Amino acid sequence: MLLPDKESITVAYAIDTGEVESFGKIGTTKTEIDRLCKRLKSKSARVRVVYEAGPCGYSLYRHLIDRGFDCMVCAPSLIPKKPGERVKTDRRDAVKLVRSLRAGDLSAVYVPGVEDEAFRDLARAWASTRDDLRQARQRLKSFLLAHDVRYTGRADWSEAHRRWLSSYSFANTWQQLAFEEHRRTIDDRLAQCLRLETALREAVVNWRFYPVVLALQAMRGVQFVTAIGMVSELGDLSRFTHPRQLMAWLGVTPSEHSSGNRRRQGSITKTGNSYARKLLVEAAWSYRHGARVARQIQVRHEGLPKAIIDRAWDAQLRLCQRYRKLVARGKNANIAVVAVARELAGFIWDIARLAMDLALPHDVQSA
Repeated sequence: MLLPDKESITVAYAIDTGEVESFGKIGTTKTEIDRLCKRLKSKSARVRVVYEAGPCGYSLYRHLIDRGFDCMVCAPSLIPKKPGERVKTDRRDAVKLVRSLRAGDLSAVYVPGVEDEAFRDLARAWASTRDDLRQARQRLKSFLLAHDVRYTGRADWSEAHRRWLSSYSFANTWQQLAFEEHRRTIDDRLAQCLRLETALREAVVNWRFYPVVLALQAMRGVQFVTAIGMVSELGDLSRFTHPRQLMAWLGVTPSEHSSGNRRRQGSITKTGNSYARKLLVEAAWSYRHGARVARQIQVRHEGLPKAIIDRAWDAQLRLCQRYRKLVARGKNANIAVVAVARELAGFIWDIARLAMDLALPHDVQSA
């Protein structure tokens, strides 16, 4: 019924089985929204509200829920669309939402709690800063390569590499200034990363999904960065009643176009959360090698229940074998890893469920 944007909200409504009518546009202030709520309640005792998920977040959803409305945030990419439809306006979209809601054709978006969303914002800020740091380092490397300045060792930002960078200087004053600015950008991003990581490690202990973050780190390829990113994006995994639902939400299930007796499957759908899918696939690459419990994993196992450690070991045995079988059948390594990532999502779902059921103590420290 609502189509919110930055400056206005387009409204359409229908009473019972009557015709869909356009209400027009209103402002985005709470006063104008409350006035709309009163007018809608005067038309019917029970009001259902729906609007598209967008850049304005979930404040409107929470405001309507507080006012006693039955509200749903729907996924814009899953709204039915006619193939020949070429005219798009806010009014048409609002009317279409009402008709789709009546027909039951809309898919709801998971709305996190206020605390969960705040923690996710902090985790996303950390992820964005890490990306900025990576790009800043790449810019400096490109700058040095353009001027044929080469480091003889391994340019992996180790202590020796950073010491060489700090001692190098250009003969030209302008080039030296540009070089120093590139270095300062890296130092600033690195300090920002450390601040955010420290804040996350302090905050996660008081988060309700802290047991899940700890339990996921028992798995191979899932360290603190991956566990924090996955859980903050996924939220409450209990909303997935079956691991296949989580696989579909992550977009790692194969697409399909079947008709009659012919079944055709294509590449993965890549729907849902792209950042969580990226972390999942990165974790899946670690299962290319044989199953073993490295020293780093042993440290992360300390204080965890045996049931979670055993399930993580089952995942290693299963996924490492799965990768070898797929490669032996001639599958490309990238395709094999995505298949492993799909099954890894199932183990993540199971271990997260175990962690919440066992209620891990908060005195267990994350590695």
